[in-house]
Amino acid sequence: MNIVLFQPEIPANTGNIGRTCVATGTKLHLIEPLGFLLNDKTIKRAGMDYWEHLDVTRYMNYAEFLEKNPNAKIFMATTKAKHVYTDVEYDEDCYIMFGKESAGIPEEILVENEENCIRIPMLEQIRSLNLSNSVAIVLYEALRQTDFHKMQLEGQLHRLHWKE
Repeated sequence: MNIVLFQPEIPANTGNIGRTCVATGTKLHLIEPLGFLLNDKTIKRAGMDYWEHLDVTRYMNYAEFLEKNPNAKIFMATTKAKHVYTDVEYDEDCYIMFGKESAGIPEEILVENEENCIRIPMLEQIRSLNLSNSVAIVLYEALRQTDFHKMQLEGQLHRLHWKE
């Protein structure tokens, strides 16, 4: 799986998303400009000590991202989409793009990819969900559809044991 952040602005969101990516074996792609420095202590705080294990690639702009990922199947998460995120089929190599916190993915990009635009249902009084929450919601649906490939599905208690 691949998560793409288009010009993220809030370091804590990117840190949280990075931690989610490490926990799920997901690659993170960052399209610049970023609204912060990658060495920002807020990112490291949100991502904790997991950030060093993150598979992350930076791109100078959207054109470079497309050039370096020419055959990418990209779903674009936006509040403006016609399709709900649970209505599409994800595969293990798909890319799920999210826009910057203040404006989302530019409409010029969205109209070129109308059939791959997805949304999270919510009440109409709400403009949008928090970016890191949105990434987790959609990513875990994609992972569920791919049977949580290579992920640990059972937990273990630390001191006690589950009943047989």
